[in-house]
Amino acid sequence: MYSSGIHESEDTTLTPASFMDLQPDKTYTFDLGGFDYGHWEKKDSLLVLRSTKGFTVSFPIKHFFGNELSLQIGTGAILNFEGRPGRFSSPADNPFSLENNQWRVPATKKESEKELKTRLRNHCKFYEIYFRWALETGLSSIDVRSTPSLLKMYGNGFALKKFEELPALWRSYFYDEEDCRNASAIIKNIFDHKDIAWANTDNRFKMFISAFQQLQQFIK
Repeated sequence: MYSSGIHESEDTTLTPASFMDLQPDKTYTFDLGGFDYGHWEKKDSLLVLRSTKGFTVSFPIKHFFGNELSLQIGTGAILNFEGRPGRFSSPADNPFSLENNQWRVPATKKESEKELKTRLRNHCKFYEIYFRWALETGLSSIDVRSTPSLLKMYGNGFALKKFEELPALWRSYFYDEEDCRNASAIIKNIFDHKDIAWANTDNRFKMFISAFQQLQQFIK
């Protein structure tokens, strides 16, 4: 079972880019205002999530039919999910897998330049796989502007956000403000000294796949 793309909620911490990924092997990842992963099971009318962080959360299932799933949270609000294609040959091909979302895991210590670059490459890898998934499954559009990032996305490219414009959630991934600034400086240095060869195509998904592949190479 797979569900992604919350399209309606009373919880203001959620965005169109929030997701819950429930895989057939009973593993899950989600970002509902914060990233988590672990194992899931359905018990009667409950969806039970057992986090690797040591806690368990149970959501009453209010509606589950076809590609629609509605869960009730503790405040009484209802999370409405719209299912999307979610069969992947490996976690590497899944934009919502733990492998492609290590950048969302908050640092527990200060990070070296090498570690910051690893985090940034993983962030770019997520975008590459996200656009590839949309291309291969025939989606007409995907939300990118709600994803916490240091990059501002446009229809025909991207730019580095000013530090004061960085989302609070993006900042929270770093151990401190200095590391967050250093991560921005790494990308700024690339944008100042490297040129991304934007693919000559009318397909924006292909254009961004190529751009994020190049950005990963530049970060190395």
